Amino acid sequence: MPGFVTMPVAQAIDGWRHVYTGKVRDLYEPIEPHSRGDVMLVVASDRISAYDWVLPTEIPGKGAVLTALTLWWFDRLRDIVSDHTVEAEVPVEVAGRAMICERLDMFPVECVARGYLTGSGLVEYRASGEVCGVPLPPGLVDGSRLPTPIFTPATKAEVGEHDENVSLDAVAARIGREDAEALRDLTLAVYGRAHEIAADHGIILADTKFEFGRSGDGSIVLADEVLTPDSSRFWPMDEWEPGHAQPSYDKQFVRDWLTSPASGWDRHGDTPPPPLPDDVVDRTRQRYLEAYDRLVAG
Repeated sequence: MPGFVTMPVAQAIDGWRHVYTGKVRDLYEPIEPHSRGDVMLVVASDRISAYDWVLPTEIPGKGAVLTALTLWWFDRLRDIVSDHTVEAEVPVEVAGRAMICERLDMFPVECVARGYLTGSGLVEYRASGEVCGVPLPPGLVDGSRLPTPIFTPATKAEVGEHDENVSLDAVAARIGREDAEALRDLTLAVYGRAHEIAADHGIILADTKFEFGRSGDGSIVLADEVLTPDSSRFWPMDEWEPGHAQPSYDKQFVRDWLTSPASGWDRHGDTPPPPLPDDVVDRTRQRYLEAYDRLVAG
């Protein structure tokens, strides 16, 4: 079954106990009570995943880029929704690629906002004219801008499993109508703000996914990473041309190589993917850095 090629060994961090390994992030809890209460240490690794596999090759510096971008976005979104970060010193072993965060009761849903049609949304639209139960006008193509951004949630899958697109009604049946509509409204509000900010830097935010949790005081809080090349499709605005796949600031180089004859890998089989060649690693790293530079310094 797809998953990790090899399960990574958790890094030892003084004062913290490893409790979970995800596709990219490792979670730790304090061994002794923390001065900021019930918190977790969230460490972004340099791992990269594709087609439900965590690959054997890392992208140097990727974890630091993801963490820096996430913190940059949190600073620009707090008037819309609070986030789970707390001000506390990060252990030196993981400085620059970790955050200390409030422990939340996480909602079991990926909150996806789409402003453009591509990816799994395009596949669903071509089959039904809808995405997650939201009807769309006829004649849209790969890369089309939607009349208005839409909320297209998905179930959260375990490592190695597929997320499944679902309707708002399906989310409401699981977590309640009030919370489902609150997540929808927050997702679209955050997407709208981020789309405007990205556009000011010459980037189209085509779609993105968020995770939310409930804080101890009952409020809904934005969690995990946000608006990075791992969780979002960023397209160069000056190269946008609907009708075909768009150039993007993400791991598309990895996907393209894995599905090319050069890799010799069958993505539909059970054989783990091979290591990435150096040129694919370097080009992918450069795209992540370019996204960071255009947003933060551009």
